Amino acid sequence: MTGRLNGKVAVITGAASGIGHATVELFVREGAKVIAADIQDDKGARLEEAHGASVHYVHCNVMEEVQIKAAVDAATAKFGRLDCIFNNAGSGGALDPIEAISAESFADVMNLHVRAALWGMKYAVPVMRAAGGGSIISTGSIAGLRSGYGPILYSTAKGAVIHMTRVAAAMLGADKIRVNCICPGGIATPIFAKAAGMATQVADTTVAAVAEALKQIQPLPIAGQPEDIAEGAAYLASDGAKFVSGHALIIDGGITVGEFRQGEGAAFAGVLQAVGVDPAAMQAVLASLSAQPH
Repeated sequence: MTGRLNGKVAVITGAASGIGHATVELFVREGAKVIAADIQDDKGARLEEAHGASVHYVHCNVMEEVQIKAAVDAATAKFGRLDCIFNNAGSGGALDPIEAISAESFADVMNLHVRAALWGMKYAVPVMRAAGGGSIISTGSIAGLRSGYGPILYSTAKGAVIHMTRVAAAMLGADKIRVNCICPGGIATPIFAKAAGMATQVADTTVAAVAEALKQIQPLPIAGQPEDIAEGAAYLASDGAKFVSGHALIIDGGITVGEFRQGEGAAFAGVLQAVGVDPAAMQAVLASLSAQPH
């Protein structure tokens, strides 16, 4: 099927790499115009060059409310409307165990994942309401549904995104604004290496190794790709999902229903090894942090 998004305008945050980049590519192929919002200006410029009039890049640090507003404003200024916002920007989050969590790390993770998604809704809703409806999509995670798939702060934030999605869907349904989220499992992106502290350019080189490792951790023996999440976003943005709201769409290769190895983050031990991080060594570091006075 092609042309699912003909005539639609979308704002996608975290658009320059990983899931966001794949979603921009697919939305354009399906006929949408896209405001690609990110902080990676060089990659954003290349997106514009690749897609001409269909993509407009906006520098947007989602930790700054004013910049999220500017991205939404750019949609109406550049393309005359807004049909979809995909609150996608995020990171792997702090790895701190409970005993080592600081106020700063808590605020950073919650602001990046929860507050940024809320601000995306805040500024998209009036535009969509005036137009008679729209689609709001946020990136959740299987870590927000089950324990053991991520650090506690990241998992808590994603759990909040999932519940915020449900509450917002109930509040906005009368305006024909649909609110959904996508819960990815292990997806072959640089997020694992970045969470381990690697620089962006180095992390980008680990994706192939991550993909190989991911094949081993879920019932489907294939690696999840950014394009798999983009397909979910395209569906939720399209009129084909006109009766879908308040839903957390799990796209995870079956990992949440398959065999699970206990221990926080244990399911991704092979991925950590693939990017050159010794899981045992990381656990030792976390253990030493938790033993320090705070």
